[in-house]
Amino acid sequence: MTPASPDAGAPVLPDGRRVAPSAERNAAPILAVLQAHLPPQGRLIELAAGTGQHAAAFAAALPGIDWQPTDLNPDNLTSIRAWAATVQAPNLRPPRVLDAALPGWAGPAAWDAVLIVNLLHLIPDAAAAAVLDQAARALAPGGTLFLYGPFLRDGRATSPGDAAFDARLRAEGTGAGYKDLAWVLDRLAGLQLAVEPMPANNLMIRARAD
Repeated sequence: MTPASPDAGAPVLPDGRRVAPSAERNAAPILAVLQAHLPPQGRLIELAAGTGQHAAAFAAALPGIDWQPTDLNPDNLTSIRAWAATVQAPNLRPPRVLDAALPGWAGPAAWDAVLIVNLLHLIPDAAAAAVLDQAARALAPGGTLFLYGPFLRDGRATSPGDAAFDARLRAEGTGAGYKDLAWVLDRLAGLQLAVEPMPANNLMIRARAD
């Protein structure tokens, strides 16, 4: 299932780049967390890279990180490639199609970091659980999963806007909707967990493998 997106109507530039307002807004705070917690060198896989705005910006700012963008939707690869062409980032790999909810994609643990931005609330619970399981399995020892997005706390949204968006997602009947923070942390219980508040009521969950 291709997840819904609040940026589905994002404008497309002549060179094929899609511009998602949410990616523009959250890029700086997410990058700050990555800069604070990523090693100087390593391998990172980005799940559900979407427009590719983050992949281009973050890879350019983190030249020691071998950056692999992926997305379930093959149509998104055009925008990811177009954004990559706008930066000098030889560490940014060509994008590839990946269903992050497909069991077994993680293979042997090899990634120093996994990045997931604004995905879990756009997919059903079963798919979200599979993504978390595979992302954790993909980590090399000492690797970190960075998981950003909106979450319920004790079953409740933290703002009227989040409550309305969650209700709209659930009304679509796809099984999408905000995931409760405790539910997510339970599925990452084997990792060292930290939760960092982010702008606009979002959170960054960091889950480190031993």
